[in-house]
Amino acid sequence: MPRRKFRHSQRFESPGDRSHQEYILNQPAQLTTRTELLRLIRGGEDTYLELKVKLSNSERIAQGIVALANTGGGTIIFGVSDQLRIEGVTDPDSVRDELARICREEIVPPLIPMIDCISFDSGKRIVVLDVDPRKRPYRTRDGRFYMRFGAEKREVAREQLSMWLDEIRPLGYENIPLFNGVESDFDDGLLWAFASAFDEVNQNISLYQTAEFLKKDLLLAVGNGDEFFPTVAALMLFGKNERIVELFPRSGITISRVSGENGNAQLIEKIELQGNLLTQFDSIVRFIQRYCDLLKDKPRKTESLGNSPVRPRSSYNYYAIREAIANTLVHRDLAFRDIPTRILIYDNSIEFANARRTNGFVPPASRAIRYGITQRLNPQIAAVFNRREYGANVPLGGLPMILKEAEKFSGRRAEIYTSNDEFKLKIYGI
Repeated sequence: MPRRKFRHSQRFESPGDRSHQEYILNQPAQLTTRTELLRLIRGGEDTYLELKVKLSNSERIAQGIVALANTGGGTIIFGVSDQLRIEGVTDPDSVRDELARICREEIVPPLIPMIDCISFDSGKRIVVLDVDPRKRPYRTRDGRFYMRFGAEKREVAREQLSMWLDEIRPLGYENIPLFNGVESDFDDGLLWAFASAFDEVNQNISLYQTAEFLKKDLLLAVGNGDEFFPTVAALMLFGKNERIVELFPRSGITISRVSGENGNAQLIEKIELQGNLLTQFDSIVRFIQRYCDLLKDKPRKTESLGNSPVRPRSSYNYYAIREAIANTLVHRDLAFRDIPTRILIYDNSIEFANARRTNGFVPPASRAIRYGITQRLNPQIAAVFNRREYGANVPLGGLPMILKEAEKFSGRRAEIYTSNDEFKLKIYGI
């Protein structure tokens, strides 16, 4: 079982908290001794420790594991009674296999557990499950989030869910279910055009059910039985434009045309784009083409305007700009509230600015991303958006293609900045 540190805001800790902390910090990396376990058990249940006499309800066990993982990690010991007596489990191998199955199938994202089977001189055996919180937030398969408060687990209230998720800045924000979303919030034309492109045999798409298709085929919704909770990814990909504004207003993008070549330029036009990703993509392309030319090939000759007071329109590589727009839409860190996605069109360049955690991303990752080695924040959104069947028709190649084609077209290397929780890409035109 690996070492971990737990932070305690209070100066004085309960005996349970203190015993668990000592157990975690002092034990060898892959060895659990009976003495250490007994000392941990004597402290009783607390925020980081749960005791079970047996494994009898997989659903409740999954909830307990999710609660520990979301709170900061901890340990569940099977074979200990509420009176802190070692009762043991009859078949530790089956308990271990069932715990592995629960962590793999009943928890999202799947959790990789550390499981130990400990034997005592009396012949009794217990099973110890160590929970790692590094990929939180975790939820149960039916889309519910739990946290631990002392010796109790509680479901995170829906009105508190968004605030809590913002605080921990999850990597899996696209998978967060929207509990106020309904089936009628989705654009059936967009959804079934995408679906029918994969099904050339059965073209009677009116027989399809939106909720079932999103839950079972695309894995973009959760819920047991008739429950239907679409995820953020589902809404952004296939939601009706007007409903996205109401349910997820922070998904908007600001695009501006300014006169000049830097941040002190004078504003000419500024609009905020809302709607699903396909609507935003098409709207951004149209706005850029209002002020710039997107060309597939570099012009052979540039005409001189002499002393004309009118500055010529800048030209950009068609494929580089479309891929840059797609990356801006797909790779946003949706957990950020206060850093909006922005596109600025200057006289000689276009700048794309996105929220992106600086911590853990630079400097190595900012170099690696130039070679296509990325940490995808929204893999489900990217998988659907980049499909030709979705309708955006974006070129492939990612940032390496953008850098190569933009420099080949304009003769100037595109610039990348990562600072203050922002990722900026600046492409120069001619």
